[in-house]
Amino acid sequence: MAIATFGAGCFWGVEYFFNQIQGVTKTSCGYMGGIDSTISYAEVKSGETGHAEVVQVEFDENQVSYEQVLAVFWQNHNPTSLNRQSGDIGSQYRSAIFFHSKAQKAVAEQSKLDLARSGKWGERQIVTEIVPVLQFNRAEEYHQNYLEKNNLPSCHISY
Repeated sequence: MAIATFGAGCFWGVEYFFNQIQGVTKTSCGYMGGIDSTISYAEVKSGETGHAEVVQVEFDENQVSYEQVLAVFWQNHNPTSLNRQSGDIGSQYRSAIFFHSKAQKAVAEQSKLDLARSGKWGERQIVTEIVPVLQFNRAEEYHQNYLEKNNLPSCHISY
């Protein structure tokens, strides 16, 4: 299994979209990007920790490629919005790709460049960070598959 980690706003909706991909075997909501390894949702939500809300995605590369997983990431948030997704404001909601290998980094950088050149976002700059993976801090259990557990269709606003 391969692993990819993404920040794209509130992790509940982000997790939902990754779970729709055939070949994704597991998703986990969590926090990454700050330095404290014992962090809570309340602390991350404050915007003071340096952490982003992220989803870690396990996938079977025989069924789905990293490029395909990245495509879902790009399609389901606004990568031109600095530290904000819809009504969620703060660095904890930033757009970020945390790469797990040099190969992932190269693919992520190329996909960001391709998106910028596509004209989809007009003249707006793609602000998505592409940074090395740091310690993944799994979010509290009630955040895992939150939309499914609460029978909610989505918390996502389309772009």
